[in-house]
Amino acid sequence: QVQLVESGGVLVQAGGSLRLSCVASGRTFSNYAMGWFRQAPGKEREFVAFIFRSGRSTNYADSVKGRFTISRDNAKNTVYLQMNSVKPEDTAVYYCAGAATTWASPRQDDYTYWGQGTQVTVSS
Repeated sequence: QVQLVESGGVLVQAGGSLRLSCVASGRTFSNYAMGWFRQAPGKEREFVAFIFRSGRSTNYADSVKGRFTISRDNAKNTVYLQMNSVKPEDTAVYYCAGAATTWASPRQDDYTYWGQGTQVTVSS
């Protein structure tokens, strides 16, 4: 089992920045590809970003490309999501997820472990 706990969600003004963190416990963190997903009110949960186990490869949803950066510190068992130039449409509950795979994926079904989510609200 892997436990994931997100933090860092806040109320921020449009154009601002924030960083989300997700701390993992229970298994060897470096064995897991990690992803960030989000769910806005009244919408389905969607892919935001993923990062391979090594951290050498990442990918992003088109809606956040160039504004968000995913990274990880395997020594700290933590994955981050740096969010810059945020927009009101970024308002959502953000979830981190872990997959015991050598690759990473934008598909939610590929992820076994999920955190409880952290709320990000962007005001206009």
